[in-house]
Amino acid sequence: MGGGARIRITFESGLSVECVIDLDQNPETARALLSSLPFESEAHLWGEEVYFSVPFSAPLENPKEVVDLGDVAYWPEEPSLCLFFGPTLSSPSPDVIKPYSPVNVVGNVVGDPNILKKVREGEKVRVERS
Repeated sequence: MGGGARIRITFESGLSVECVIDLDQNPETARALLSSLPFESEAHLWGEEVYFSVPFSAPLENPKEVVDLGDVAYWPEEPSLCLFFGPTLSSPSPDVIKPYSPVNVVGNVVGDPNILKKVREGEKVRVERS
């Protein structure tokens, strides 16, 4: 299965974020995400991370304890999708992005992930194929 599937994440404020899901990176998690679309959720903030619950679950698959700017990851502990745009409350320094616990990276934000700074706690979120 090739990579490059895209999803669109739209926030209540009108903010629309495009994400590329690389089906070669963690294909089981990506397939579970894609098969659950479309769905709606509610945005939460944790440092410079937006996360929201998802209607699927998947096991850890090549989990990462540190992620890159703009990564989109699945957090299995409280099944959620996480969008990272800077250090989290777990980050040991401003240049390290550390999730609360290991995550499955499934893709990345297209363009500048700093757009996520506009997201507000409690906003409605819609996730669909792009």
